[in-house]
Amino acid sequence: MTRRIVRTITQLTAAAFFAFLVIFLLDRNFRLLPNAVHEYMPQHHHGLVVTDIAITRCNKANIFSSCKLDPEVWHRIDKNLYLGHSWTNAYIHVQRKKEEDLTANDKVVIDVKVGPIDPSKAAAGEQLDSSWESRSAGLWILRSAKPHASDSKEAVTAVDVLFGDDAYEVRPGWAIRGLALLLDTNRDMPSAHITIRRGSYQEPKQPVPRIKDNGKFKIMQLADLHLSTGIGHCRDAVPNEYEGGPCEADPRTLDFVSRLLEEEKPDLVVLSGDQVNGDTAPDAQTAIFKYAHLLIKHKVPYVSIFGNHDDEGSSPRAAQMAIIEQLPYSLSKAGPDDIDGVGNYYVEVLAQGSSKHSALTLYLLDTHSYSPDERHYSGYDWIKPNQIEWFKQTASSLKGKHKEYTHIHMDLAFIHIPLPEYAIPENRFVGEWREGVTAPLYNTHFRDALVEEGVVMVSCGHDHANDYCMLSTDEEKGKPELWMCYGGGAGFGGYGNYEGFVRQVRLFDIDMNTARITTYKRLEYGETEKRIDQQIIVDGGNVMPPPEPPVQEEVVAA
Repeated sequence: MTRRIVRTITQLTAAAFFAFLVIFLLDRNFRLLPNAVHEYMPQHHHGLVVTDIAITRCNKANIFSSCKLDPEVWHRIDKNLYLGHSWTNAYIHVQRKKEEDLTANDKVVIDVKVGPIDPSKAAAGEQLDSSWESRSAGLWILRSAKPHASDSKEAVTAVDVLFGDDAYEVRPGWAIRGLALLLDTNRDMPSAHITIRRGSYQEPKQPVPRIKDNGKFKIMQLADLHLSTGIGHCRDAVPNEYEGGPCEADPRTLDFVSRLLEEEKPDLVVLSGDQVNGDTAPDAQTAIFKYAHLLIKHKVPYVSIFGNHDDEGSSPRAAQMAIIEQLPYSLSKAGPDDIDGVGNYYVEVLAQGSSKHSALTLYLLDTHSYSPDERHYSGYDWIKPNQIEWFKQTASSLKGKHKEYTHIHMDLAFIHIPLPEYAIPENRFVGEWREGVTAPLYNTHFRDALVEEGVVMVSCGHDHANDYCMLSTDEEKGKPELWMCYGGGAGFGGYGNYEGFVRQVRLFDIDMNTARITTYKRLEYGETEKRIDQQIIVDGGNVMPPPEPPVQEEVVAA
């Protein structure tokens, strides 16, 4: 009995300590605090060089089996190489030292390779500083016996791991090294690839968006990509086969997006949430790098917000945004720490030429995930009052600067979950209303705040098969006040089973010469070259009604 009591007290103490640790690492919005985020991302330890790499394995069923190494000596990359799909766990560990602390006995890692054969045998005639050293899982490291090698651009300064044979490395100075690690995995488990950074941290290219010299600016909205770790699984694909073979979700989604980037040549891309399909993306970073690779390749600046699925996998929103903020061409921001959510921010698009005046302002807000009060308001969460107040104060504070623009300045907004006003059937709309509007049941009237501050258009995602733009009007005067659009689902990893729904992307063609916004959609299959439901939603800076439907002449029988 005494032993049982002691064991119970010990367990309670451990549980209390764990609870304290969680609270310590999370802020009021359940965001990882900076130190915790940095531990998640080993690339942010500046001034360190890698002196050794190891891989540990352990068995979940064996309580005496451990994947841990001395934390005073080794830093663990907290990504299970088996992604939790096996009774075996495995982790990469690295030894790191500050350059000024290196001694004459220290070796610096200058290269990493993966494969079953000793790289020194495959490099006949090559003069090597030292022999390759074998580690487990087919990992080989090359270390220089000269400490001054840390000054070289060849010195490895950070190590990470990505998953799947379709993985991309997009961070400046980073590269995936060779084959996948040789782990005893099944074919359904994404392969693990080691990736390294050489040299010091490199600032990513993050250009300032600007209206083109002809006064035009085009925004592409990518809604609900639902990318996975690995190729993903197609859901409700139209057609079921792709290029003569079975549909693979991520490759098909990215092919579609790549084609439109080349054809439409947008000046900015808005990722409006659910880029990551949480339950099939145990490594969110790998999924993020897939879409980032395309946008970086096409040199298109992009902004992103989160949907309800993005953080259902391995990584909370704050950790994901910390990654996204450091990627080339990304203009995304976490936003104020004292406001609910992650990703409440705005982006200014400057006027043409060398002007420093804003021509367009894009507001992006986090619509969170699921209702915090299922008893009274089941379903999805809502934009919080402090977010609305932040938006109103920010918009009001910018108005003076915006008046300095010699043309008509315009404000747009993007969210993930639709507003309750999207579900008013009496409102006129252009496009297809195929499914129920899954807006929050609790209305904080963000729509009214948008109108008060002069926003002319808000666009969301979330409901994949709805692709309409709906006009919200002044109920008393019948005056057009706000266009509320859907981006249309673009990803094959998300549902689309509504009347043969075809994946699509919405675009906003903006002409600042006349303060006109034209919107239309492009389809993945069928009428792939056609602009669908093209309409002018704003002209002269004013919200415009949709075109009147053609009058059907009544045929009178003789």
